[in-house]
Amino acid sequence: MSYAEVKRNIWSNSVSNYIRTVLGMAVGLLTFRMLYQALTKEQFGFWSLLWSVFGYGILLDFGFGFAAQKRVAELSVKQEWEALSKVLSTILLFYLAVAAGIALVVLLGSKYIIGWFGVSPANLAEFRTVLVVFFVGIGLAFPMGIFPEVLRGQQRIRLANNLISIALVLRLGFIICAVWFKWSFLVVMNIALFFALAPDFFAAAFALRRMPEVKLRLRYFSPALMRDTMRFSIFAYLSTATNIVLGKTDQLVLGTALSVGAVAIYQAGAKIAEVFNQFTRQVQDTLSPAAAHLHAVGDKASLSDLLVNSLRWSVLIATPLFLLCAFYMNELIRLLTGDHHIAPETWLVGEVLLFWFYTTILTHAVSKRIFMMCGHERLLLWLGLGEAVANVVLSVVLVLVFRNVAAVAIGSLIPTLYFGWVHLWPWMARDGGISGGRLFLRTVLPSWLACAPMLGLLVVFKLVFPAPGGTTTLVMFIQATLAGVLAMAGLWRLALTAEERRMILARLGRKKSLPGSQPA
Repeated sequence: MSYAEVKRNIWSNSVSNYIRTVLGMAVGLLTFRMLYQALTKEQFGFWSLLWSVFGYGILLDFGFGFAAQKRVAELSVKQEWEALSKVLSTILLFYLAVAAGIALVVLLGSKYIIGWFGVSPANLAEFRTVLVVFFVGIGLAFPMGIFPEVLRGQQRIRLANNLISIALVLRLGFIICAVWFKWSFLVVMNIALFFALAPDFFAAAFALRRMPEVKLRLRYFSPALMRDTMRFSIFAYLSTATNIVLGKTDQLVLGTALSVGAVAIYQAGAKIAEVFNQFTRQVQDTLSPAAAHLHAVGDKASLSDLLVNSLRWSVLIATPLFLLCAFYMNELIRLLTGDHHIAPETWLVGEVLLFWFYTTILTHAVSKRIFMMCGHERLLLWLGLGEAVANVVLSVVLVLVFRNVAAVAIGSLIPTLYFGWVHLWPWMARDGGISGGRLFLRTVLPSWLACAPMLGLLVVFKLVFPAPGGTTTLVMFIQATLAGVLAMAGLWRLALTAEERRMILARLGRKKSLPGSQPA
């Protein structure tokens, strides 16, 4: 596969990811607002806390999901179906054992676990049942989660995304019914869990149908194969685990140091930053297989080009969105929650986390994905562990000292700035074959200059001539549209190369010519 084909695959997969992501964001925002208004503050805080724990589920993956994706791709090409049967059977049975362990621990210890979260006596019984149901769902997610990875190994990423998209729409419909008919908190949780797991079951059916020769059997379990797989994936797994800690620690710190009510205050501000992060990561999510291929064939020049240009495109996509979210944070939180008054703590959490995610786009998102595939997993692991430990310690200290929800967000930002700009940025420059300053001039500065007119217009809208009576939702959309058009014009002229502009125009021209492409 040539570098040109690698780049085409990146764009194709990125488009598929964006379609799924946009739908997911729309459904997520609607669901967030409905539940924020329909549930009590304690119920919503408990809901947010549990789903933040769901994000930790990947910690029990042990890197086997990535191993399954890789081995499916390799062994399917060679048609070594018995070997693939043993690989998948071994991983699946391991996951089933993990699921059984989770269910047993929660069933036996739910009374004590629920007491850690400061739940009011009136909600203890219901929340304990919700806790058990939730962790049983997490247990099922481990063995079934292997099958979307199998689809990815089969180069069927679009199918995996389609299954997720259908489940998202159905989940929204059922949650609307739950809110309308005032179903219980437990029923709402069951709906959310069912549609989180359903795509995995359908992925299993589609994946195995493509490989009828593959059999999942108990006798295929191999401890030796388990050890071999663990040696392959342990460093990637530990690096991923530190990323989960970085992204999911704040809610747990607040829930234990303050209360679950504090999680609700935090989550309202954090949701805008999370949506920004999710939307701006779709290009980076396609880089790992591309980097692995180029590293395997020893194409260092193409790897350097992939690193620099992926970073440039990431900054190009993220910068205008960052400015819009930063200037309209209050309005976006009001739109999300339906609250007329936004607490200063909530606004500050949103702004700090938004900047946190933006700086990770510049320093972490591209570099870690590419370096992981190029034999640097050990160094990435130590850097990730250092950042995760600093994050947790600083967040805990700040929240205990200041007793403030925003303190945990600041505790996350500081280590990220240090490790990103002091360690990862110089490393990217070395691998790109240029200095750190030159890397900044090539990847970041063009987008910043292109968005300068947009920044000036937003300052005028928000600070110089604010809308009479405040910025309503309609006014926000009108202003954001005008600013966005100005940003797109600037990016087109200053951030894109002449070759990229020609390529985009050529593709648009081909699409426009399709309906009437046949001459008379």
